[in-house]
Amino acid sequence: MNNHIKRPGALSREDTVLIRAIQTGDMAAFDELVLKHKDRLFNLVYWFLGDYQDANDCAQETFMKAFKSINRFRFESAFSTWLYRIAINTCKNRIKSSAYRWKKKTVSLEISNGSKNGNPCSEIVNGSPTPAMALEKKERMMWIQKAINSLPEEQNQVVVLRDIQGLSYQDISDITGLNLGTVKSRLARGRLELKNKLKGRI
Repeated sequence: MNNHIKRPGALSREDTVLIRAIQTGDMAAFDELVLKHKDRLFNLVYWFLGDYQDANDCAQETFMKAFKSINRFRFESAFSTWLYRIAINTCKNRIKSSAYRWKKKTVSLEISNGSKNGNPCSEIVNGSPTPAMALEKKERMMWIQKAINSLPEEQNQVVVLRDIQGLSYQDISDITGLNLGTVKSRLARGRLELKNKLKGRI
């Protein structure tokens, strides 16, 4: 699986400057911060929600929550770590909502064309060798995402953060609030479950 997000690491100088500017009332600085992190954040929430519009709404809600809480940011961790923690909690709330559960039960099983209604991670780039190979790639991505989304919540989180987003164990621990041993054990169980779910499909 491709890594879409680099590990958060330490708070960058650029983020520090932007956050301090935001805390003094500079709205333009917040716009810059959003532009810097929006693509990575969208990829993260998309893998949890599996729907383009839901992911877009969740990403916007995450940034709104971050803006409202930015004055409480203590510069003790990377901004992305803090942002991903907000995003995961926002995804949890959305998944638990009755409206979201109903939508997931009634959503079309067709693979849509284009990124607005389909999976942006499984779009076919122009120049694909053959239509058959393109379809096979779409189906493979669909099965992977379906399998990940079917994992128990505690396994789903660590699998997405580690195997899809490529974060370190320590970053995952910081984001989820779990100790390293728990992160590793949940990841091992999640990977085993995924292996069984995807056997014979990819």
